[in-house]
Amino acid sequence: MDTNEIIVIAVGILAVVTVIWWFFGERETVAAEVRKDGVQEIDITVKGGYSPDVIAVKKGVPVRLNFFRDETSSCSEQVVIGDLGIARDLPAYKTTAIEFTPDRTGEFPFTCGMNMLHGKLKVT
Repeated sequence: MDTNEIIVIAVGILAVVTVIWWFFGERETVAAEVRKDGVQEIDITVKGGYSPDVIAVKKGVPVRLNFFRDETSSCSEQVVIGDLGIARDLPAYKTTAIEFTPDRTGEFPFTCGMNMLHGKLKVT
């Protein structure tokens, strides 16, 4: 095996590890901030994904998720939190607030309408 083959194999292994980490690695959880009015609120940017994509909130406390869609991709036109019965259209370059009060604990995934963009709501 010559040096070029070793370099190609090493780069390939690094690429595979990076892809696995990107798609399956643990994401940082961001807690929603409790405002003066008692509502847990967080701003989420939608641009090729959700940022932040893992959000922690408390059960029984009203929640406001502010989705700002910073693109025109057809994939991000809608956000769906299926387990909570929520589906909303997200107009491009506008903020859409979704308000609800979680009545049970658990992890609730949210996706785009095409199920390509993913996030998670953790209720404790």
